[in-house]
Order: sequence, then structure tokens, then C-alpha cells
Amino acid sequence: MANDMMVKELEQVVVRFSGDSGDGMQLAGNIFSTVSATVGNDISTFPDYPADIRAPQGSLTGVSGFQVHIGADKVYTPGDKCDVLVAMNAAALKTQYKFAKPTACIIIDTDAFQKSDLEKAAFKTDNPIEEMGIKQDVIAAPISKMVKDCLADTGMDNKSILKCRNMFAVGLVCWLFNRDLKIAEDFIREKFAKKPEVAEANIKVIHAGYDYGHNTHASVAHTYKIESKAAVPGRYMDITGNKATAYGFIAAAEKAGLKLFLGSYPITPATDVLHELSKHKSLGVMTVQCEDEISGCATAIGASFAGALAVTSTSGPGVCLKSEAMNLAVITELPLVVLDVQRGGPSTGLPTKSEQTDLLQALFGRNGESPMPVIAATSPTNCFDAAYMACKIALEHMTPVVLLTDGYVANGSGAWKLPKLTEYPAINPPYAPAEMKDNYTPYRRNPETGVRYWAIPGQEGYMHILGGLEKDSNTGAISTDPENHNLMCHLRAEKVAKIPVPDVEVQGCAEDADLLIVGFGGTYGHLYSAMEELIKNGKKVALAHFSYLNPLPKNTEAVLKRYKKVVVAEQNLGQFAAYLRMKINNFTPYQYNEVKGQPFVVAELVEAFTNILNQ
Repeated sequence: MANDMMVKELEQVVVRFSGDSGDGMQLAGNIFSTVSATVGNDISTFPDYPADIRAPQGSLTGVSGFQVHIGADKVYTPGDKCDVLVAMNAAALKTQYKFAKPTACIIIDTDAFQKSDLEKAAFKTDNPIEEMGIKQDVIAAPISKMVKDCLADTGMDNKSILKCRNMFAVGLVCWLFNRDLKIAEDFIREKFAKKPEVAEANIKVIHAGYDYGHNTHASVAHTYKIESKAAVPGRYMDITGNKATAYGFIAAAEKAGLKLFLGSYPITPATDVLHELSKHKSLGVMTVQCEDEISGCATAIGASFAGALAVTSTSGPGVCLKSEAMNLAVITELPLVVLDVQRGGPSTGLPTKSEQTDLLQALFGRNGESPMPVIAATSPTNCFDAAYMACKIALEHMTPVVLLTDGYVANGSGAWKLPKLTEYPAINPPYAPAEMKDNYTPYRRNPETGVRYWAIPGQEGYMHILGGLEKDSNTGAISTDPENHNLMCHLRAEKVAKIPVPDVEVQGCAEDADLLIVGFGGTYGHLYSAMEELIKNGKKVALAHFSYLNPLPKNTEAVLKRYKKVVVAEQNLGQFAAYLRMKINNFTPYQYNEVKGQPFVVAELVEAFTNILNQ
């Protein structure tokens, strides 16, 4: 029996679920991730969607993957390669095997390896395992048939039954790692709350998968356990970056005592923020799905003028279309958060993939002198803090702020400890003081911060007009005076430059590193893991990772000029490196650039950085 098998304790493991786009691999991965996060393991996930709207079933381009890295201690990436590969059809095995370690366990549904399936996957023989030279343990099970047998008495049609195949794989993986199915049951019942019969069918199948492993030992010598070692007491949940971003906006509005307004137009991979916020009307959240990108931004500006915390969400192509309205927020100096969930470009590009190619657009992609603060989230769970701070800066400094995440961060997830809002800094908008009543003009400023005072329409004695034409710095009336325009451009730039941001932290061998790795945003986990690996190999390496991009931390130049060699690693062709060279005289870093639509591979980073150290 399975309980007589040896249970091997692991420090970490990577599991990759893969199958056709309709096989529910994202749901399977989410369930296993939630089970793992709930028992206290740290997790990092990577949903890998196909870019096709709906590729032909069983085709190589239609394979959908979900990878999760589970650790007893902190994990920073979804892992380069997996220890367990679930391949629900022949195409999945063909395309995803490259992600499996030489020691990986591979789980396949033999019912999806028929002659037609093998032909679609471009196999030349009827033995794909031998053809691909697979030497690892393979759990080959007739999953589709067993699911049909399991649900034969439910009255469900064949198509509905086969949609439950993914749950069998989840059950089998839960057995392999000694997971409690109660958490999975709760997840499924909540997921299908409006379809209880579907929920119970899936639960029945997940138990069937677990029992199959338990009763047959599933061709493996032992099962595994990953005990949490460093969990901080508290309530945890598995959260995606997009959901954490939405929660960060809600928390900031609550802290500031304001309504939250989101004006948005659906676009991959940002739409989930709109979906999530639309669920929270009870918290004073207002969402409007607009007819286009510029109206999404313009409605948010109107809400800001009316005194709300205003947000607009999009991806790179949408930022292009919003730019005119964003500049309206610049010249009116109204608080606005522009969320840019970066994806592969240019144009429509790779809608479901991830890049860091919008940095220069965020910094400079508007007409005129139009400075905006720019913040980049570093991980799915960090999206909450990044969103909160973006709102705080926007509200306290009366400026639009660009918040950069990316497809990897937004769709990925991590184990998130629910925060206490009392521990977060206060948000104090610069409302016009009482002594300005009947003497208010919109561009009177705090002399220390350069921030203009905010009056809300309808306040007696604070009547004013804002608009896209340049205004007189004293009266607020339209002005074409050249000296006034020069002054206003300087004032807007100086206001942003004065925003206080935390110093950039140097991790690793901070005092005597031979190489400083520099990055920003969602590459943090991969760069940190590469640094750790290099230090284990006896190298002196440090990491300076940036979240605040405009203004840059005050210690930026001192940090970057302290080390013999500096490499800037980013998922673009060198935008951050170019920006740093522009800001810091005589700064000439090495560069590591990839634009593949995929996260960095830690092993490749280690090799590249080792080569730089050896030069």
C-alpha cells in the first residue's frame, strides 16, 4: 500500500502541467499551487499560455502550460526545469519535454496518444517515448478512460466528462506529494459554486486520481513531502499579480478615505484587474469598461477631478493610445495611476507573453515635457505594495504615475501573507487649506514639495477651471506667455524629481563584489537566484534591483560606480541601461538582453555572468 512506501522529504520541487488549451491546465496548476501555499510552502508560478486565440485541438501551437515551484524555504522563480511533467496529450509531451530535468517523473494520458494524436504532434512512430529518447520514469495511465468510468453514473455527456481529466492529474500529483485533498475540495466548490454538480464531479475525479496513485504506487519508488521551514505566522493565500494589484488599489483608496474608480478597456494581460475590481462595489469601487483606451483614461481623469482615487489599466499598445489623455493628467496635475501590464510587442506582438519593453514609453512616450513617476513591481506578491505606493505618490504629489508590471508577474502567483493595513503608511492628499477659501487658484503650490493644492469641485469658495491648455502659474488662467510656460515646465519636472523614494538596496556581497547585477521590475527573482548560485560557486557578486525608476533613488550613482564591473540585465534590448547611462555620467555597464517573451533562465544567467567575471 502507498502508506507503506518510503516518503522522501524534499527542500523544493517544480511541477509543470501541460496539455491542450481546453484541457484546464491553468486550473489544475492553480489548485495544486493553492494547496501548497495553504499548507505553508512558498510558491512561484508561471502560466504559459499559447498566443493563438484557439489553436486546433492537439496541435503543437495550442499547448498550454502551468509551472509551479514549491519550496520549504523561500523560492524566487518558477524554476528553470521541472521535476514532474504532466503531459495530457502527445503535443504536450513533444513541446514540453524540453522543460523536464533528466531525473523528472513524467505523467501521460495514454488515451491521448492515439494514431491521430501522434500525427498532429508530428511523431514519426507509434512509440513517442522511445522516439524522443525519454529515459525518465513515465507514469502512463489511461486517464480519459478512468475518468469516463468514474463519472459514468452522473448523467454527464462525454464532452463534459472529459473536461474533468485535469482533476485526475491533480489528484495523482497530490498523492505524489502527500497533499491533503480537503483544501482542493474547498477550492473546487468555491470555483464552481454556481454549478454544484460540476464541482462534485471534479471532486470525485480528483479523488480517483489520488486513489489510482495510492493503489498502484503509480510506477514510482516513493512519494514526497515538502515541509514548510520558515513560514511567518499569519493567514496566507495563493495570489496572482493582477489580483494583488487590484487589492493594492483598494487598500490605498481605503487608507486615503476615497472612492476608487477604474476606467479601462479590456486588453491581455491586464483585463483581470478590471474583472477583480468589478467584484468589489461593496468597498466603494467603481469600474467602467469603456469603448476604447483613450476614453478609459479620460474617464479616470474625470473621476480624479471629482475627488476619487483614479486608475486606468492597460498593456503596452493601450499606453500608446492613452498617451494624449495621460498628458492631460500631466498638465492639469491630477492624481492618476496608469497600470501597464507589459506584454510582447511591438504592435499586437505576443499578447500572452512577457517583456520589459515599455520602459522608455513609460518614461518619455508623450509629447512635450511630461514627467511622470514610474514604479515597477518585482513579483506577483509585490504587486500589492507597488500598487499601494503608486497610489500614495499620485495622491500626495498630484501627478499621474505609471505602474509597470508584466505578463509573467501579472499571471504568475506566489504565497502571500495577508497584510495589516494599519502597518502601511498614511496617504494624505494635499487638500487646499481653509485659508485659501475665496482666494484659491489651482497652481498655488507647497513651497517645499512643489505640489499644487487640490480643491474638489463643489467646495464653496474653491471654484476653478483645469484643462489641456497651459495655465498661468499664479492665476490659473490660460497663458501663452513664453516665460510662464518655461516656468511651468520646470515646476512640473521639479515636483516629480523631489518625490522621496527609498534607496536602492544592494544584496549579496555588497561590500566587495567583483560584479554588480542590476535589474528592474519582474526579473528580480531570477536575478536574485542567479546571484545566489554564483555566490555558492565562490564568486563575489551583488544585486541592485530597482523598483523606483523615476525618480531614481538618490544613492543610484554611488551604488553603480562602486563596483569594478556592472551588468544590466533586462528583457528588452537595453532600455534601462540606456536610461542609466543618460542619468549617470561615464557609466558604461555590460548588458544582458533577451526578448523571448519568456522569463529568464537562471542557468543561462549564471553562465553569462560567469563569462563577464572571467573577462
